[in-house]
Amino acid sequence: QVQMVESGGGLVQAGDSLTLSCEFTIPTFSHYAMGWFRQAPGQAREFVAALTWSGIQTYYADSVKGRFTISRDNAKNMVYLTMNNLKPEDTAVYYCGSRTGPHWDDPTSYDFWGQGTQVTVSS
Repeated sequence: QVQMVESGGGLVQAGDSLTLSCEFTIPTFSHYAMGWFRQAPGQAREFVAALTWSGIQTYYADSVKGRFTISRDNAKNMVYLTMNNLKPEDTAVYYCGSRTGPHWDDPTSYDFWGQGTQVTVSS
């Protein structure tokens, strides 16, 4: 059984930094690529960043490239999203997901999700 629990969200001001954490539980000997998505009210779930099981390959949405960094520590079963220079348009619920499908940026390629953590950026 695959489970994810996100944490670290909050209310910050524009220009601030925040690090989100995702603790995942996966079956023994399973390897999952992971990703972060976000969803603002009334909007579709949007790709933010993803990385391979090894963490060597990373992928970012253009809107966050250069500001956000995704990383993981498999020994601790953790995935992180470090967000710098936050903008009001980054306000959303952020979700961690495990990828089993072919597309990094498509939420339908992710089979398991956490409950999400709210990030609110004030101007």
